[in-house]
Amino acid sequence: MQGKKQYQEKLFNQFQLSVRVPEHNFYRRLKGVLNLDFLYKETKGYYGSSGQKSIDPVVFFKLCLVGYLENIM
Repeated sequence: MQGKKQYQEKLFNQFQLSVRVPEHNFYRRLKGVLNLDFLYKETKGYYGSSGQKSIDPVVFFKLCLVGYLENIM
């Protein structure tokens, strides 16, 4: 089953990560120009219809992309 992550900012001791990240940050700018919603349609055939939901394909792609860009994979 294909999962889909619903992002909701959580507060912990009055700390919000989105407030701390500068507006000109590379990944913020990348998010503004890169629409990855097409991945849901493209990967739908690779997911089963029963069992536990798997990782969101967009989240997985972003993890791989950050690993590549930061040279950690």
